[in-house]
Amino acid sequence: MTTEPENVPADERVRRSVRRTVANVAAVGLSIVVLGAWAWFGFYQLDPGQAAVILRLGRYSRTMSEPGLRWHLPPPLEDHEVVNVGSIEREDFSGSAADDGGGAKTAAGAAGAAMQTSDNNIVNVGFVVQYKVKDAFLARYRVASPRATLRDAAQAAMREVVGQHTIDGVLSEQRGEVAEQTEEILQKILDGYETGLAVISVQLQEAQAPAEVRAAFDDVIAAGQDRNRAVNEAEGYANEVLPKAEGEAAEQRKAAEGYRDAKIATAQGEAQRFEALLAEYQKAPEVTRERLYLETMETVLPQVEKVIIEPGTANVLPYLPIGRERAVSAPPPPRAPASGGSEGAR
Repeated sequence: MTTEPENVPADERVRRSVRRTVANVAAVGLSIVVLGAWAWFGFYQLDPGQAAVILRLGRYSRTMSEPGLRWHLPPPLEDHEVVNVGSIEREDFSGSAADDGGGAKTAAGAAGAAMQTSDNNIVNVGFVVQYKVKDAFLARYRVASPRATLRDAAQAAMREVVGQHTIDGVLSEQRGEVAEQTEEILQKILDGYETGLAVISVQLQEAQAPAEVRAAFDDVIAAGQDRNRAVNEAEGYANEVLPKAEGEAAEQRKAAEGYRDAKIATAQGEAQRFEALLAEYQKAPEVTRERLYLETMETVLPQVEKVIIEPGTANVLPYLPIGRERAVSAPPPPRAPASGGSEGAR
């Protein structure tokens, strides 16, 4: 700190003090403005579906994914890179063309779509992969071109899965299984490469045999569909007939069980009745025998009028009302008028 000479006038010393104060205030204000301007470069805006990868002195620090106005230490202390993690991207692997990874279509798509099946046939497969970014840092800094890596991995996964299935399965029977297995293998490959991408779905768009044999394969597919339709019709008929037959069988079993139970109950009742009758017969054989005889006659001759004569009444003339019922049921003959006294008496 410099010292002022003692012979400097007081007003000069005041002016110098004011100048120093103004200079200090100006320096502080300028510093504040510079620091504010520097701190302003640390603000950034995140929209929904975006994430910011924060780098501190060039090294990964953290990932921010909450939307809104955010701040980090201004450059060069910290820097950020915004990555879109909310949108679902789509890669088309149709049989007509292929993407070279930079958005341009190449003519190698048709050759790339030709794949070999497990039964040594060639099939043209077209499919679509839907994916999104699940890790912003890996997707931005781990691989140079995540999209090109995805395309190569998807073709490799599809070829591996198609090579494990027959051509009939790829064309018709196991299309869903092929898509599911391809999705699983593709996700494993992407995770192994640390691409930071998540596979949403793999959809088979087309699977056709080569043009030279396509008609024959169409006939095979049509025959397979006819077979499946016949099998479904047979199963439907079986599902209709079998329950009906089972119901009838159950009904007959129930009827037989009922008939058996009725016969058993009747036989047991007859046996109990016979035992009771035997007990009464042993007590009074003559009376029981006569009662049985009379009941038997009632059963044998239900429509015949019967007259019971006790023994010892031989002097009684038997009464046989022959033709009584016919006389009672027939109307009486008309009565003739009387012609004279003697003839009427006669």
